[in-house]
Amino acid sequence: MCLIILSWRTRADFPLILAANRDEFYDRPSLPADFWPDRPDILGGRDLKEGGTWLGITKKGRLAALTNYRDPLSVKANAPSRGWLVKGFLTGDDRPGDYLEGLQKEAPRYNGFSLILGDDSGLYYFSNRGDGGVRQLSPGIHGLSNHLLDTPWPKVKKAGENFRRVLEGKGRPQSEDLFELLTDSSCSEDCDLPDTGIGLEWERILSSVFIASPVYGTRSSTVLMIDRFGRVLFEDRQFNGNAGPWMTARFTFRTGGSHVET
Repeated sequence: MCLIILSWRTRADFPLILAANRDEFYDRPSLPADFWPDRPDILGGRDLKEGGTWLGITKKGRLAALTNYRDPLSVKANAPSRGWLVKGFLTGDDRPGDYLEGLQKEAPRYNGFSLILGDDSGLYYFSNRGDGGVRQLSPGIHGLSNHLLDTPWPKVKKAGENFRRVLEGKGRPQSEDLFELLTDSSCSEDCDLPDTGIGLEWERILSSVFIASPVYGTRSSTVLMIDRFGRVLFEDRQFNGNAGPWMTARFTFRTGGSHVET
Protein backbone atom coordinates (compact mmCIF):
# COMPACT_ATOMS: atom_id res chain seq x y z
CA MET A 1 0.00 0.00 0.00
CA CYS A 2 1.05 3.57 -0.50
CA LEU A 3 -1.71 5.30 1.44
CA ILE A 4 -3.53 4.04 4.53
CA ILE A 5 -6.04 6.06 6.53
CA LEU A 6 -7.60 4.32 9.49
CA SER A 7 -9.82 4.93 12.48
CA TRP A 8 -8.92 2.93 15.58
CA ARG A 9 -11.44 2.80 18.40
CA THR A 10 -12.95 6.21 17.69
CA ARG A 11 -16.44 4.72 17.24
CA ALA A 12 -18.17 2.23 19.47
CA ASP A 13 -19.96 0.57 16.54
CA PHE A 14 -16.87 0.16 14.34
CA PRO A 15 -13.60 -0.20 16.28
CA LEU A 16 -11.62 -0.36 13.03
CA ILE A 17 -12.28 1.36 9.71
CA LEU A 18 -9.54 1.46 7.08
CA ALA A 19 -9.30 2.96 3.58
CA ALA A 20 -6.18 2.32 1.51
CA ASN A 21 -4.68 2.64 -1.97
CA ARG A 22 -2.01 0.35 -3.34
CA ASP A 23 0.29 2.06 -5.85
CA GLU A 24 2.58 -0.04 -8.02
CA PHE A 25 4.06 -0.36 -11.49
CA TYR A 26 1.40 -1.60 -13.90
CA ASP A 27 3.61 -4.41 -15.19
CA ARG A 28 4.14 -6.02 -11.78
CA PRO A 29 1.88 -9.09 -11.79
CA SER A 30 -0.54 -9.59 -8.92
CA LEU A 31 -3.82 -11.24 -8.04
CA PRO A 32 -6.83 -9.27 -6.74
CA ALA A 33 -8.11 -9.78 -3.22
CA ASP A 34 -9.52 -13.23 -2.49
CA PHE A 35 -9.09 -16.07 -0.02
CA TRP A 36 -5.80 -17.80 -0.81
CA PRO A 37 -6.13 -21.34 -2.20
CA ASP A 38 -3.09 -22.51 -0.21
CA ARG A 39 -4.21 -20.67 2.96
CA PRO A 40 -8.01 -20.31 2.81
CA ASP A 41 -8.04 -18.51 6.15
CA ILE A 42 -6.24 -15.49 4.61
CA LEU A 43 -8.01 -12.81 2.57
CA GLY A 44 -5.92 -10.38 0.56
CA GLY A 45 -4.26 -9.62 -2.75
CA ARG A 46 -1.18 -11.56 -3.88
CA ASP A 47 2.06 -10.35 -5.42
CA LEU A 48 2.86 -12.92 -8.10
CA LYS A 49 6.48 -11.82 -8.40
CA GLU A 50 7.48 -12.63 -4.81
CA GLY A 51 4.43 -14.33 -3.31
CA GLY A 52 3.74 -11.86 -0.51
CA THR A 53 1.02 -9.27 -0.06
CA TRP A 54 0.49 -5.64 0.93
CA LEU A 55 -2.76 -5.95 2.92
CA GLY A 56 -4.59 -8.91 4.36
CA ILE A 57 -6.79 -10.22 7.14
CA THR A 58 -7.43 -13.72 8.45
CA LYS A 59 -10.72 -15.26 9.49
CA LYS A 60 -9.51 -14.99 13.09
CA GLY A 61 -9.11 -11.23 12.68
CA ARG A 62 -5.32 -10.95 12.28
CA LEU A 63 -4.68 -7.83 10.17
CA ALA A 64 -1.52 -6.66 8.40
CA ALA A 65 -0.82 -3.72 6.08
CA LEU A 66 2.43 -2.46 4.55
CA THR A 67 3.70 0.71 2.92
CA ASN A 68 7.12 1.33 1.40
CA TYR A 69 9.32 4.13 2.73
CA ARG A 70 10.43 6.39 -0.14
CA ASP A 71 14.20 6.83 0.00
CA PRO A 72 15.74 6.01 -3.41
CA LEU A 73 19.32 6.61 -2.27
CA SER A 74 19.13 3.74 0.24
CA VAL A 75 17.52 1.09 -1.98
CA LYS A 76 19.23 -2.32 -1.83
CA ALA A 77 19.04 -4.27 -5.08
CA ASN A 78 18.98 -7.71 -3.44
CA ALA A 79 16.86 -6.98 -0.38
CA PRO A 80 14.16 -9.53 0.53
CA SER A 81 10.58 -8.75 -0.46
CA ARG A 82 8.73 -6.58 2.04
CA GLY A 83 5.49 -8.36 1.18
CA TRP A 84 6.81 -11.40 3.04
CA LEU A 85 6.60 -9.41 6.27
CA VAL A 86 2.82 -9.17 5.89
CA LYS A 87 2.54 -12.80 4.85
CA GLY A 88 4.71 -13.90 7.76
CA PHE A 89 2.37 -12.33 10.29
CA LEU A 90 -0.82 -13.56 8.63
CA THR A 91 0.43 -17.14 8.46
CA GLY A 92 1.81 -17.14 12.01
CA ASP A 93 0.32 -16.93 15.49
CA ASP A 94 2.56 -14.37 17.24
CA ARG A 95 0.91 -11.38 18.84
CA PRO A 96 1.52 -8.23 16.75
CA GLY A 97 3.81 -6.62 19.30
CA ASP A 98 5.85 -9.81 19.68
CA TYR A 99 6.13 -10.25 15.91
CA LEU A 100 7.40 -6.70 15.45
CA GLU A 101 9.82 -6.95 18.38
CA GLY A 102 11.26 -10.10 16.82
CA LEU A 103 11.48 -8.41 13.43
CA GLN A 104 13.70 -5.55 14.60
CA LYS A 105 16.98 -7.49 14.24
CA GLU A 106 16.09 -8.53 10.68
CA ALA A 107 14.58 -5.18 9.66
CA PRO A 108 17.80 -3.55 8.34
CA ARG A 109 18.01 -6.22 5.62
CA TYR A 110 14.86 -4.83 4.00
CA ASN A 111 14.34 -1.71 1.99
CA GLY A 112 12.38 0.95 3.84
CA PHE A 113 8.96 -0.09 5.10
CA SER A 114 6.23 0.63 7.62
CA LEU A 115 4.02 -2.13 9.03
CA ILE A 116 0.67 -1.97 10.79
CA LEU A 117 -0.39 -5.20 12.48
CA GLY A 118 -3.38 -6.01 14.63
CA ASP A 119 -5.46 -8.63 16.38
CA ASP A 120 -7.69 -8.70 19.45
CA SER A 121 -4.74 -7.53 21.58
CA GLY A 122 -4.48 -4.20 19.77
CA LEU A 123 -3.03 -2.39 16.78
CA TYR A 124 0.74 -1.91 16.42
CA TYR A 125 3.13 -0.01 14.16
CA PHE A 126 6.80 -0.37 13.27
CA SER A 127 9.10 1.11 10.62
CA ASN A 128 12.71 0.26 9.85
CA ARG A 129 13.27 3.97 9.30
CA GLY A 130 13.29 6.50 12.10
CA ASP A 131 13.99 5.51 15.69
CA GLY A 132 10.54 5.07 17.18
CA GLY A 133 10.67 1.30 17.74
CA VAL A 134 7.49 -0.75 18.09
CA ARG A 135 4.48 1.39 18.94
CA GLN A 136 1.00 0.44 20.08
CA LEU A 137 -1.49 2.72 18.37
CA SER A 138 -3.65 4.93 20.52
CA PRO A 139 -7.33 5.46 19.63
CA GLY A 140 -7.74 8.03 16.87
CA ILE A 141 -7.44 8.59 13.13
CA HIS A 142 -4.02 7.74 11.72
CA GLY A 143 -2.49 8.20 8.27
CA LEU A 144 0.45 6.50 6.59
CA SER A 145 2.01 7.00 3.18
CA ASN A 146 5.62 6.50 2.06
CA HIS A 147 7.13 7.97 5.21
CA LEU A 148 6.49 7.46 8.93
CA LEU A 149 3.08 7.12 10.57
CA ASP A 150 1.16 10.40 10.77
CA THR A 151 3.77 12.34 8.78
CA PRO A 152 1.70 15.32 7.54
CA TRP A 153 2.29 14.93 3.82
CA PRO A 154 -0.39 16.81 1.82
CA LYS A 155 -2.07 13.62 0.56
CA VAL A 156 -2.21 12.18 4.09
CA LYS A 157 -3.71 15.37 5.48
CA LYS A 158 -6.25 15.69 2.66
CA ALA A 159 -7.38 12.08 2.80
CA GLY A 160 -7.47 12.18 6.59
CA GLU A 161 -9.71 15.25 6.65
CA ASN A 162 -12.14 13.67 4.17
CA PHE A 163 -12.03 10.40 6.11
CA ARG A 164 -12.91 12.22 9.32
CA ARG A 165 -15.88 13.92 7.63
CA VAL A 166 -17.22 10.54 6.52
CA LEU A 167 -16.93 9.13 10.03
CA GLU A 168 -18.56 12.17 11.60
CA GLY A 169 -21.59 11.96 9.31
CA LYS A 170 -24.91 10.67 10.46
CA GLY A 171 -25.50 6.95 10.66
CA ARG A 172 -23.31 4.05 9.61
CA PRO A 173 -20.25 4.92 7.50
CA GLN A 174 -20.73 3.85 3.90
CA SER A 175 -17.97 2.12 1.95
CA GLU A 176 -18.88 4.13 -1.15
CA ASP A 177 -18.04 7.37 0.67
CA LEU A 178 -14.66 5.94 1.67
CA PHE A 179 -13.94 4.80 -1.88
CA GLU A 180 -14.80 8.27 -3.12
CA LEU A 181 -12.09 9.92 -1.03
CA LEU A 182 -9.59 7.37 -2.40
CA THR A 183 -10.27 8.53 -5.99
CA ASP A 184 -8.99 12.10 -5.50
CA SER A 185 -6.48 12.63 -8.33
CA SER A 186 -5.69 16.29 -7.63
CA CYS A 187 -2.02 17.13 -7.08
CA SER A 188 -0.67 19.24 -4.25
CA GLU A 189 0.92 22.65 -4.60
CA ASP A 190 4.66 22.55 -5.26
CA CYS A 191 5.37 24.49 -2.07
CA ASP A 192 3.76 21.71 -0.02
CA LEU A 193 5.55 18.78 -1.62
CA PRO A 194 8.11 16.71 0.27
CA ASP A 195 11.59 16.27 -1.18
CA THR A 196 12.26 12.54 -1.17
CA GLY A 197 14.95 12.50 -3.88
CA ILE A 198 12.82 11.56 -6.89
CA GLY A 199 12.62 14.97 -8.60
CA LEU A 200 9.84 17.54 -8.76
CA GLU A 201 7.85 15.93 -11.60
CA TRP A 202 7.46 12.64 -9.73
CA GLU A 203 6.80 14.40 -6.42
CA ARG A 204 3.86 16.07 -8.18
CA ILE A 205 2.58 12.81 -9.65
CA LEU A 206 2.84 10.95 -6.36
CA SER A 207 1.24 13.75 -4.33
CA SER A 208 -2.30 12.79 -5.31
CA VAL A 209 -4.38 10.32 -3.33
CA PHE A 210 -5.17 8.39 -6.53
CA ILE A 211 -2.12 8.18 -8.79
CA ALA A 212 -2.07 7.83 -12.56
CA SER A 213 0.92 7.92 -14.90
CA PRO A 214 1.92 5.96 -18.03
CA VAL A 215 3.84 3.31 -16.08
CA TYR A 216 2.87 3.59 -12.41
CA GLY A 217 -0.25 4.30 -10.43
CA THR A 218 -2.99 3.17 -8.08
CA ARG A 219 -3.62 -0.51 -8.75
CA SER A 220 -6.23 -1.14 -6.08
CA SER A 221 -8.38 0.59 -3.46
CA THR A 222 -9.55 -1.25 -0.36
CA VAL A 223 -12.07 -0.52 2.36
CA LEU A 224 -12.00 -2.64 5.49
CA MET A 225 -14.53 -2.26 8.31
CA ILE A 226 -14.80 -4.35 11.48
CA ASP A 227 -17.78 -3.78 13.75
CA ARG A 228 -18.05 -4.36 17.50
CA PHE A 229 -19.41 -7.86 16.94
CA GLY A 230 -16.38 -8.90 14.88
CA ARG A 231 -18.20 -8.70 11.56
CA VAL A 232 -15.80 -7.86 8.72
CA LEU A 233 -16.49 -6.04 5.47
CA PHE A 234 -13.58 -6.21 3.01
CA GLU A 235 -14.20 -4.52 -0.33
CA ASP A 236 -11.53 -4.24 -3.02
CA ARG A 237 -11.48 -2.44 -6.38
CA GLN A 238 -8.85 -3.09 -9.02
CA PHE A 239 -7.51 -0.54 -11.52
CA ASN A 240 -5.30 -0.80 -14.59
CA GLY A 241 -4.40 2.81 -15.34
CA ASN A 242 -7.94 4.02 -15.98
CA ALA A 243 -10.15 6.10 -13.71
CA GLY A 244 -12.76 3.38 -13.27
CA PRO A 245 -12.20 -0.05 -11.69
CA TRP A 246 -12.14 -3.13 -13.89
CA MET A 247 -13.01 -5.44 -11.02
CA THR A 248 -14.72 -5.17 -7.64
CA ALA A 249 -14.81 -7.86 -4.96
CA ARG A 250 -16.73 -7.77 -1.68
CA PHE A 251 -16.32 -10.17 1.24
CA THR A 252 -18.13 -10.35 4.58
CA PHE A 253 -17.49 -12.71 7.47
CA ARG A 254 -17.40 -12.80 11.23
CA THR A 255 -14.00 -13.29 12.85
CA GLY A 256 -13.82 -16.75 14.29
CA GLY A 257 -16.73 -17.88 12.11
CA SER A 258 -17.07 -19.43 8.67
CA HIS A 259 -19.73 -17.34 6.94
CA VAL A 260 -18.33 -15.76 3.78
CA GLU A 261 -20.00 -13.82 0.98
CA THR A 262 -18.38 -12.55 -2.21
